[in-house]
Amino acid sequence: MKTVSQSIGSLIQKWRLLLLLIFWFPGIVLGQNQISGYIKDAKGIPVINMNVRLISDSETKIEITDLDGKFLFGGLLGAKYKLLISSMSYQTYEQEIEMANVQNPLEIRLITSGLNLQEVEVVGRARQDYTSEYSFSATKIAIPNKELPQSMGTVTKELIRDRQAFQLADAVKNVSGVIPSSFYNQYSIRGISQNEEGQIINGLRTRQFYFLQPLTSHIERVEVLKGPASVAFASTDPGGSINMVTKKPLSEDRREFSLSSGSFRTMRGTLDFTGPLNTSKTLLYRLNAAYQEAGSFRDYVKNNSVLISPSITYLPTDQTSINTEVIFSSMNGNLDRGQPIFGAVPGQTTLNSTPISLNLGAPNDFFKSNELVWTANLSHKFSQNISFNAVYMKQTWQEDLQEHRTTNAFARDITGQPVNSLVMMQFVQRQQLWNIDNLNAFFNFNFDLGETSHKLVVGYDLHSWNKLKGGGQNAARGFLLRDGSVSNTFNPANAANFQTITIDGKVLPRPNVNYFNLTNPSTTLPTIQDYRFNSRVAVPSALTTSSAIYLQEQLKWGKFSALVSLRNEWFEDITNYDTPNEKSFTNVVLLPRLGLTYEVSKSVNVYATYLEGMQPQSNTVTLMPNTGNFFWASESAARFKPLISDLKEFGAKAELFDGKILVNSAVYEINQKNILMNANLPAFPDSLVQRGADRSRGFELDMTGYLLPNWQITASYSFINAEILSDSNEDLIGLRKENTPRNSGNVWSRYNFGDETRLKNLGVGLGVQAQSKRIPWFTRDFDVPGFVLFDAAFYYSPTKSNLQLALNANNLMNNTYWLGAQNFTRLFPGAPRNFMLTATYKF
Repeated sequence: MKTVSQSIGSLIQKWRLLLLLIFWFPGIVLGQNQISGYIKDAKGIPVINMNVRLISDSETKIEITDLDGKFLFGGLLGAKYKLLISSMSYQTYEQEIEMANVQNPLEIRLITSGLNLQEVEVVGRARQDYTSEYSFSATKIAIPNKELPQSMGTVTKELIRDRQAFQLADAVKNVSGVIPSSFYNQYSIRGISQNEEGQIINGLRTRQFYFLQPLTSHIERVEVLKGPASVAFASTDPGGSINMVTKKPLSEDRREFSLSSGSFRTMRGTLDFTGPLNTSKTLLYRLNAAYQEAGSFRDYVKNNSVLISPSITYLPTDQTSINTEVIFSSMNGNLDRGQPIFGAVPGQTTLNSTPISLNLGAPNDFFKSNELVWTANLSHKFSQNISFNAVYMKQTWQEDLQEHRTTNAFARDITGQPVNSLVMMQFVQRQQLWNIDNLNAFFNFNFDLGETSHKLVVGYDLHSWNKLKGGGQNAARGFLLRDGSVSNTFNPANAANFQTITIDGKVLPRPNVNYFNLTNPSTTLPTIQDYRFNSRVAVPSALTTSSAIYLQEQLKWGKFSALVSLRNEWFEDITNYDTPNEKSFTNVVLLPRLGLTYEVSKSVNVYATYLEGMQPQSNTVTLMPNTGNFFWASESAARFKPLISDLKEFGAKAELFDGKILVNSAVYEINQKNILMNANLPAFPDSLVQRGADRSRGFELDMTGYLLPNWQITASYSFINAEILSDSNEDLIGLRKENTPRNSGNVWSRYNFGDETRLKNLGVGLGVQAQSKRIPWFTRDFDVPGFVLFDAAFYYSPTKSNLQLALNANNLMNNTYWLGAQNFTRLFPGAPRNFMLTATYKF
């Protein structure tokens, strides 16, 4: 007979069994009613953000792969399903699944679909990593970067996103040899300062002043083609060209928006929607938009921006593709001319003698820039071997400027003695409107001759830049006379004719625009109506056109391939366009390129290249033809000898560890002649000189890829030896060129913790940026010191969620450093420690 305790124990055992069945059985059912798997590419790299469709007779479900390439469908009630993965970048994958036999997780490998879908880039890139293996713009053919006999650095949208590189300078600093020079959209590439105005978008040149940084939220990737790229992009800088490739529509639905907030009163919002507009996927769309309100660590500086960029791709047949897109960009910021140090003594005065926040501007200054770009692309295949491609771009750019800035001179008291605590100021207003047209049309012929294969390109380019009538600049400067008029200069001998003002016990002539007091800067809002405008100048209308015919051949024979091209360019510069005072200057040039590649193995190519470049001086030196006197001159700066350049380069490109790591290395020499520069004469701040010749030699290394399936890295290093070879000032010959460090490097790495760890939802990013010292642009009186910066990021993506939180921290050690300098009155300090928190949701 059982005891009471035995009966209770038996009852507990039965309840345990019942509870076990209750909780265990649904687990069996759920385990049998789900499909999970991992998607990887042919190299074993996870394919993230890929749409996976599960289709049955009664329903269709869609999931998006996570950072590990994983997907999961749960709560399935059907017996049979079809798994479908379709993308422009990979061959379509289909698998029939019977639930009774499914074995989770599935291991799926996608095969790249190849690059033969388009010659003009009208359909977007579906890959989601730091690596880009091809380019269209550099050669007008869909050429793998491995076969391009020239160095090219690429920054993909994924790297831009992970680093929160909202502006272009934050993106291109990841590429070897590319050094931001200032707060502006201005760089030194391979030791050569950027001269060309504007940007290259999808291989076509735009025009605008570079005072404000372009946004990157609509950019698929940034390509930096090293060396003179005149053969590919017409008139370009000898050091290299930065080409921004915009995001194109995809054939799969992707929707993403993000919200950001961070240091310096920064708030941002972006969205990126893309997908098909019809069931046949012949009509695709993409919409990118961004909004930013931002302050700065600099006094009185803001950067507010709006960007809207819709794009449509139409694929009526397998032979024809059409794309059209619009970029509207409105920026409302400040022309920040940098940190000034007045009264500096070379070799004695430190750059820390004034705060890095010091700005001579006023709170009501502004620089407004409105840009509208419309592009239409057409690609048609007449046969497998013959195709035609055409691109047209229309751009309008409008400037509205109001700024207070120094005249680079100290004040003088009524007796003519300098007062070093007060700086002379001026006030400037300027408005302009430019109109730009581009046309690029070319035929591609692909054919074989014996054991050789050929890709022949025959094309025509047209670029037209028109500064329209109606632009002008007003300025207020100088001193007020007792009769109410204004004098540009002050003469102590006639002091009785000038109004006076007393500051800190000193009597001075009253300025038209108040002095800037270095010891006690004013924070009051200036009254613009009080100024007497004593300089009113109309910006002369101008028309600059370049047209070219070009011929390019890529020949492949065994392990050798050659890229040969010739481009004949006609330049014409007309100042006072469409007026009785027109003056015209012309330049004609024949530009060659010769590149040879040898396939050492399936994973390693070596190459050598030689090419030439030429720029009329109307396209050079910062704001030319709008620098100094030539901004207002009746003669174009093309009256000077054109800038000519050449490149000799040897390099190797490798795909290591089954293609998981891409490595590009190069040694090069760039020569340039007839360089226009600021003469650095204080009495004539806008005067120019034409230097004889410069030479830049160097070595560079770029690496991108995966160290592990969940560990991405990008790294670069550059050594540059740039010298002055010939100059009217013999003391400069043999000295180091301005505005470039001898050594620079950048590393960024992101690691995502795997599902098997307790930190499975987390990722971490670490970065290092380093530069050695360099010489300022317009003076050799001091060095811009080198620096080492550390950045970090933390990422959190909850399981089975399309949300990611990212916290980016830049300049962790809070170092004081300078991006560059022009002279003692224009230093460009880098930002102190700052943070950005971003929430991104994909659906």
